[in-house]
Amino acid sequence: MGTSVESQTVETGDGVKLHVRLFRPSSSSDRARNLVVVLVHPFTVLGGCQALLKGIALGLAGRGHVAVTFDMRGAGRSSGRASLTGFAEVRDVVAVCDWVVETLSPDGIVLVGSSAGAPIAGSSVDKVDQVVAYVSLGYPFGFMSSILFGRHYPAILKSQKPKLFVMGTRDGFTSVKQLENKLRSAEGRVETRLLEGVSHFQMEGPEYDARMTDLISEFIESL
Repeated sequence: MGTSVESQTVETGDGVKLHVRLFRPSSSSDRARNLVVVLVHPFTVLGGCQALLKGIALGLAGRGHVAVTFDMRGAGRSSGRASLTGFAEVRDVVAVCDWVVETLSPDGIVLVGSSAGAPIAGSSVDKVDQVVAYVSLGYPFGFMSSILFGRHYPAILKSQKPKLFVMGTRDGFTSVKQLENKLRSAEGRVETRLLEGVSHFQMEGPEYDARMTDLISEFIESL
């Protein structure tokens, strides 16, 4: 019994057409809460696209969760142009979440952002009432990253919604100390999971999809 995958097109408020994939579990879930996981891919400018999150989406669907991936503007089969700072892409995340609410009527949405997708997703968390929690996979909190994404940081740090930050201890963009320093000011429930000896791009790779699936699933179960 395989996961069913559907392709959809979602239009943003400024007319960008996004290519969306919906991963449905093969059998109906008996979970108390129907939470849909929306995954936000890494930096489009560096080749990020939804295909990088397919393994995690399939893993989550295999655990009984409906999962959604999509190409942000300028990536894959989506129209529009990518931005350098990710603020235009926040509109993409909000549009997909609104579509999920209208189409699937979930009890809530869990937003998961990978690499540069983490600050973009983080800026979207409090723009959608139905988002109930947030997971970051390799949030770029380091000095160089802050030049592009620093203006996204306050949104997720000030959000009261539960947050999980997953990072490799050898992440080239953010040190463990930088992560810990940033999260000291975070509000609400904040959890971290550190993967010993793992680099940023290693963690993004398919060999870590199963581990990411485990961590996301465990966090969802704890909500």
